[in-house]
Amino acid sequence: MKYIFLLGCLLFSLDLSAQKPQPLLPIPTPEQLAWHEKEFYLFIHFGPNTFTNKEWGEGNEDPNLFNPTALDCKQWVNIAKLAGAKGIILTTKHHDGFCLWPSKFSTHTVRESKWLNGKGDVVKMLSDACKKGGLDMGVYISPWDRNHPDYGTETYNSIYLKTMKELLTQYGKFFELWWDGANGEGPNGKKQQYDFRRFEDSAFHWQPNLIIFSDIGPSIRWCGNEKGTINATNWNLLDTAGFKRGDGGPPVDTLNRGNINGKYWMPAEADVSIRPGWFYHPEQDTKVKTPETLFKLYLQSVGNGGNLLLNVPPDRRGLFHEADSAALVGFKKLREDAFRTNLLKQATIAANQRSAYPVKNLLDENSSTFWMGESDGKLELTIQLPKTTQLNALVLEEMIAYGQRVRSFTIEAKIGGSFLKIYTGTTIGRKKIATFPAIFTNEIKIVLPDSKAAPGLRNIAGYKIPGIENMGLWVNN
Repeated sequence: MKYIFLLGCLLFSLDLSAQKPQPLLPIPTPEQLAWHEKEFYLFIHFGPNTFTNKEWGEGNEDPNLFNPTALDCKQWVNIAKLAGAKGIILTTKHHDGFCLWPSKFSTHTVRESKWLNGKGDVVKMLSDACKKGGLDMGVYISPWDRNHPDYGTETYNSIYLKTMKELLTQYGKFFELWWDGANGEGPNGKKQQYDFRRFEDSAFHWQPNLIIFSDIGPSIRWCGNEKGTINATNWNLLDTAGFKRGDGGPPVDTLNRGNINGKYWMPAEADVSIRPGWFYHPEQDTKVKTPETLFKLYLQSVGNGGNLLLNVPPDRRGLFHEADSAALVGFKKLREDAFRTNLLKQATIAANQRSAYPVKNLLDENSSTFWMGESDGKLELTIQLPKTTQLNALVLEEMIAYGQRVRSFTIEAKIGGSFLKIYTGTTIGRKKIATFPAIFTNEIKIVLPDSKAAPGLRNIAGYKIPGIENMGLWVNN
């Protein structure tokens, strides 16, 4: 009888640990979870504006202006990989209507240019280079078209769908489709009533695993600015009822923070250019963001639970300029130096709540394991380091597959025999890089006083990031 009782206890224990937690809705789709893991990728603005020195083309540019002398998409991919980017999103058609592929539904394309005698196709070149280099690719297709004669009529919605179909069915799988809300006048002086519902349905029909970006998703949202920063409070949730893309979008503060009880899982993507402009301008060769500036933007975007989309415009040769390339490689080195050594690797951890999951999972550096508390009451995690260590950053990650739960948290460190609060935060989300002035300690306490449901975390790591004291980050804490 004793052995039967022990066996029953063992089976109950195994069953408890095998149970999946109850999700807190809404939760991300598998495609959204995969997007979260990308963290950082490149945007490429390239087209007639590259050669006219404009940001927004008029739509009446001579296609022969587009004539890169040494276009090499393999160089773009190689530099992107050296920078640690996980993909590239190409502006296949900007507001001027010029198509970087030979679309059958426009007469304003690479086919009408003298580049490669009208036989070129930038989309195919980049698609082939990304596939060979192991990078994912996405596309930006502006609905606004300042060239097409049918723009401003119902016919144009069908034309736009046909151009989308060409891109989404002829060049392989894309990870993201990028829409902005620009809607100006076409060559006939009229504006277009976009049929975005039809556009969405068709895009998902052609590529069911696609992530679609816009002010209101449906997959991910704009962060509300083009500075590359997301608020320290960042909910991956958004309410979209009553809003539309462009001028009718949610307030920029809402886009930057999300909605604490939002109906849809819609995480934020932070877009920013490595230069003052989005297209290449030779006078900006000396105004490329430094590696240090890019690293700070990483901390303020990825470090606040979103993704970073960094624009790098090719020059008139069709290459990433040397200044941009150097900044990207320097940016990668700063990230490597910052997160090379996890100072909590040999630490131990304890929790004040019971759980079906081992609390040591939080320090195992394995993103597939996690720990979840038993209630939404005050949670304390105590980390004991083997010796006194200097740190200035902790990286916390929620197990967002079961929803975003944490409303607030603090970090305390034992200094001089007493625990002192060194960081006060709100949301964690997919990743929170909490930075603070360097301290020496051998014991850290993470306190979660308020959560929407029992909190679930997957990783905690600690670092001493070089140079962070010069980045002016403490005001955000």
